[in-house]
Formats: sequence, structure tokens, C-alpha cells
Amino acid sequence: MRNMKTNKRPNIVVVIPCYRVSEKILDVLGNIPSFVSKIIVVDDACPEKTGKIVKQSKFSKRVTVITNAANLGVGGAMKIGYLEAMRTKPDLVVKVDGDGQMNPRDISKFISPIMEKEYDYVKGNRFFSFENVSQMPLIRKIGNLALSFMSKLSTGYYEIFDPNNGFTAISGSCLGQIPLKNINNGYFFESDMLFQLNLLGAKVLDVSLPAIYNDERSSLRIWHALIIFPKNHLRNLFKRIIYTYYLRDFNVASVQLFIGSILFYWGIYLGLNTWLHNMSNNMASTPGTIVLVAILIISGLQLLLSFLSFDMRLQKRE
Repeated sequence: MRNMKTNKRPNIVVVIPCYRVSEKILDVLGNIPSFVSKIIVVDDACPEKTGKIVKQSKFSKRVTVITNAANLGVGGAMKIGYLEAMRTKPDLVVKVDGDGQMNPRDISKFISPIMEKEYDYVKGNRFFSFENVSQMPLIRKIGNLALSFMSKLSTGYYEIFDPNNGFTAISGSCLGQIPLKNINNGYFFESDMLFQLNLLGAKVLDVSLPAIYNDERSSLRIWHALIIFPKNHLRNLFKRIIYTYYLRDFNVASVQLFIGSILFYWGIYLGLNTWLHNMSNNMASTPGTIVLVAILIISGLQLLLSFLSFDMRLQKRE
């Protein structure tokens, strides 16, 4: 596979974080296309010695194995792999999980959008087709729906879905601008990457990719994610809003968000406070109080919705 503009073979590097995937890793390596220049396997202190298995395999000539002394988490392992990949000055770096849920032959779908400079980051989306969704376990469907909604708000990529899909590709130039030290070391890694990409103004594309669900073991507990991830999404949402609307720029949307938040929460506070006071004293709320609370809440909500509409249009433009 060659770059159509330069007629040179692009330097494509694949990074595979590994933890408890000894039964799957050789099949994954065997399906990686020949046009991939280098494969970096990061053994994240795997108790099954996945890295050793790879070193002893027939794939060792094309593969570099890095073994972490301690388990860093999937994000920590990927950051180690990304740093190693950047040493080769890659045109494109692909992340593939080692558990066999992805078909490495689909890497070809990631190439053109990045090499033609149309996008900086391409990720898989398992929700494009009904067939893909029907094969997904119900608990994963529910978890992905909730996490995808939160990710839209925190990352600003409203058209992106399935944010925790681990099949991704990023241009080497874009990767070089990402502050990897600020990226989460755990399973929030992909969502944190999207957040950082938004701050850079990077263009992100979803591509339809099927997921393979067999007997693989996932270390991610969905209910744990539904407890931990919202906190991280809220943090990123706050940071994104501050950076975008109050540090880098100040516009009509900045005013809408500020005034809308004050009016909306003032209305909620006043309404609840009045209701509790009247309930404890067996009193009825006056029409004037009811009208004031309604005006505050409705006016604040309208301004907040206007801000959200502006935010969605802004991100789509960028």
C-alpha cells in the first residue's frame, strides 16, 4: 500500500497492549496486514507471559516486545507503545487490542482518511449496522449508550459514537502534539484521547467495524465504568468549556452559558426552598412566587439550550 500523492509506502505502526491474552495474541498477529511496517506488543505485566510467547513466535522479526515491570493499565501500556512508535517517525499509528475482538485486516479502512489528510484520528464504531448491535451483549449495549452520551458532551464530538472502541488510528503528526502524560492510564484512555484531540481541533471520523464476541475475557466491569467514567467525563466537560469559551475565546455562547446557569439553578433553588418552607409551615405558594420560579427556570433552560446548539454547530464546523 502506497501513498498516492508521494508514491511512497507509508510507515504504519501497530501497537497492541496485552494483558491476559496469551490464547488470542498469535491469531491477532497473524491477521495483521503485510503493509504494516512495525508491530509493537506491550506486555503490561501479564501473568500469562504474553510477551514471552510473542518473542518465541514466528512473528518476532516484525515485532518489538516491551514488557512492563508493573501493570499500568491499558492506557498506560498504550502510552508506552505510542512513545516507542514515535521513535520510528510513523505516518500512522494503529491501536489494536490483543483479545481477538477486532479483525486486524480492517486496518485498511483507517488508512485513506488519514493519509489523504482529511482526518487526524479514525476510530471504530460497532453501532453503525443492526447486525453488529444485535450480536453485542445487552449489558454492553446499555453501557455504551450511556457512556457515548456522556462522551459527546465532554469531548465535544457530538457525531462520534462508541467512544470506548479500542480500534483506533492516529496520524503521526497529530500524535506528536498529544500530551500523553495527561491521558488516563485505565479504560478511560480512549475517551481522554478524544478530549485531548478536541482541544487540538483534530478531525475525527467513525468507521463501521464489527466486533467479535466469543469467549474473550474483559477486565472492564461495565458497572464499575458507569460509576467511575461519569466523574471523569464531568471533569473533561468542565475543562473543555473553560478552555473553549472563557480562555481561548469569549462570545455570545459564553454569556448564554453563564447567565443561563445562574437563572436555571437560581430558579431550582428558589422553587425547592420555597416548597420545603411552605410544606413545613402548611402554607400555599403565592402565584407571584410560582411565576417567578417558572420564569427563572424556563429562561435559564432556553439560554442553556441555545448554548448547546451553538456548541454543537461549533464542533461540527471545526
